[in-house]
Amino acid sequence: MVNAVVNRSPWRGASGRMLVLGGGYSGRRFASAVAATGMPVLISQRHGGHRVFEEGISPVAFASELRPGIEPAALEEVTHVLVTVPPGRDGKDPVLESLGAILAGLPLQWLGYLSTSGVYGDRGGAWVHEGDPPAPGLPRSRARLACEQAWQASGLPLQVFRLPAIYGPGRCPFDGLRAGSSRLIHKPAQVFSRIHVDDITGALLHNLALPSDQRPSVLNVADDRPCPSSETLGYAAHLLDCKLPEVESYAQIQESLSPMARSFWSENRRTSNRRLRVELGYRLRFPSYREGFRASLLEEQALQRGDGCSTSSGQTGAASG
Repeated sequence: MVNAVVNRSPWRGASGRMLVLGGGYSGRRFASAVAATGMPVLISQRHGGHRVFEEGISPVAFASELRPGIEPAALEEVTHVLVTVPPGRDGKDPVLESLGAILAGLPLQWLGYLSTSGVYGDRGGAWVHEGDPPAPGLPRSRARLACEQAWQASGLPLQVFRLPAIYGPGRCPFDGLRAGSSRLIHKPAQVFSRIHVDDITGALLHNLALPSDQRPSVLNVADDRPCPSSETLGYAAHLLDCKLPEVESYAQIQESLSPMARSFWSENRRTSNRRLRVELGYRLRFPSYREGFRASLLEEQALQRGDGCSTSSGQTGAASG
């Protein structure tokens, strides 16, 4: 929940205004937390969008294909920016292409860019750290790295956050298990890293509380327990008290998978959070999927009963593990 994240954070907002470009799953959760500190927030939506946002959050129409994609007058007093928008079909960053010149003219104190740990490529299950040279193998990860590099060349006060698979309320295996559509796939030695959406927000707020010269230019944001997907599916089934599907061997079923699913299984790495936890002192709210799944299920059940609130109704694709 937003209040729990905000109350744990040493950051209590700032003067100026936050602009969140990309009003999906992670962007909306972060915007709600910032608004809860009292800092005004602008969040992008497509022209003609009619989403309802909490108090303190104002929608702003953004068309990435236009130059500029936002009316410059709408960005007055913006001092902080979070970009969650993925690369365009041309592999370029649509925000930088559309708004780069305007952002360069603003008195920005911070610009966060949500990238993917996929830029490290396949490491055969080894740990990856921020100092490791990127070696993306998948086209979408190569595009992410190109966008990172373009933002780094912009001269803006940039922090790049590299994320593995994102989960949270509405983004856990529960619905698939209930519907009987989940698949229990085993691939020897394969692991995935993950991060709860509220720990993305928590890590961002934690970095905003640091002096600017102590914010690392690149930061992995992942939990403590990379593990096989069969382990997480088993725990989700335990929480629901339901049966697991039959185990399937990846080698036997890989040809039946979609190209996107095969790409998901084609890389194997463990994303290190040492810099975040040890060097910067961030304490994960959900150190593993176990705590995260339990909290997510409780929040989903509260929403179903109508006695809870959520800030994560939008959904975007998760980053690669």
